[in-house]
Amino acid sequence: MSFAQPNTEVFLFDLHTDHGAFKLSKVQNISNNEGYDNQPSFIDDQTILFSSTRNGQTDIVKYDLHYGSKTWICYTEGSEYSPLKIPNQNAVSAIRLDPNGTQRLYRYDLQLITNKVLVEDLIVGYHAWTGENQLVSAVLENDRLSLYSSNLNSNENKRIATSVGRSLQHIPNTKLISFISKNSVGASDIKSYNSLNGKIKTIAKTLPDSEDLNWLTEDNILMTKGDAIYKLSISKNSGWFKVASLKDFGITNLTRLAISPNGKKLVIVGELTGKEVINPKFLEESTVPTLEQVKWISGNWKGEAFGGQTEENWSEPSGGSMMATFKLTDKDTVVFYEIIIIREIENTLILQLKHFGNDLKGWEEKDETIDFPLQEITSEKVSFEGMTFEKISDHEMNVYVDIKQDDGSIENVKFPYKK
Repeated sequence: MSFAQPNTEVFLFDLHTDHGAFKLSKVQNISNNEGYDNQPSFIDDQTILFSSTRNGQTDIVKYDLHYGSKTWICYTEGSEYSPLKIPNQNAVSAIRLDPNGTQRLYRYDLQLITNKVLVEDLIVGYHAWTGENQLVSAVLENDRLSLYSSNLNSNENKRIATSVGRSLQHIPNTKLISFISKNSVGASDIKSYNSLNGKIKTIAKTLPDSEDLNWLTEDNILMTKGDAIYKLSISKNSGWFKVASLKDFGITNLTRLAISPNGKKLVIVGELTGKEVINPKFLEESTVPTLEQVKWISGNWKGEAFGGQTEENWSEPSGGSMMATFKLTDKDTVVFYEIIIIREIENTLILQLKHFGNDLKGWEEKDETIDFPLQEITSEKVSFEGMTFEKISDHEMNVYVDIKQDDGSIENVKFPYKK
């Protein structure tokens, strides 16, 4: 575990993910402290823990969202890192690095202001709780991190894997812990560990050159790189997509991130490009996507795909939506139709569609739609999760659609259009 001390800060955002969107607003620098501020985690929806520099060492801060107040919870001669709430206890666990170089995992009682060693025989760098008396940890061995499972009742420690990363996270709505298995060549693997049966499964590849992740849902992973946050949808197998850039907030070099239990708050570690975070009210107003930004899609578009002719007719924005009809014909015979809408909802955009056969019988159930949440929008491109519109000129555009194949793989199909 490295204890280098960059001048990092901990930033708090409101997080909006309704209907698959990903929107950040109301940014606050909750550490606002010269030196190292890092490794945030939530105790509950209203309380955040993180490591922060104080009097030349690193200690643990408890931040109250309701009052906007900070409380120091440890008073030792050592430095504390990676704080986590211990399940079912009024206590916190953290890594302590003592002045003599000893590094151990400790328990800090929040009421009695006492502390004790939890794991004696391992140099724990990072950890995650799987129960009140069970945890998994990334342990320093031979200048690398190995994954261990520890039972505090029996004092038993078992090595699970070698060459792992620092990010250990609970997978929502499961009993699983995710970890990063590092490869000598190429992107590392994100894997899950089941503490009940010891099984390890590979989930996906990491974002290249990225170390830190967290889970938005049991199907969606977030990772950071540079000034951006990326998302991977496991079930859609669509790869990593950028869902937010913090460049306009004046924040870069993103690393660790944590999400509140109710999914409405996100904390993330980064560095300021200026002296202060940029005014959040201005950014919130300027970053809300609207239909006016995709008005260029309107019109009658024709092209070729699947060996036939395609046609899309898009209306201009009105009533908070844009509407289109799609038709694929082959040898003067209609193969299928679609009705498509893009609408404004919850300060974002969403694309929804239904399929119909050439007899106008619907493919989906009566109340079912296929939804594509917004991912990224620019002046010449709008990307939904699984469908992208790219403006080539005033009279040309390309539409890229992720289509599931019979073998379960995803093929990205290009639809070139002219009007």
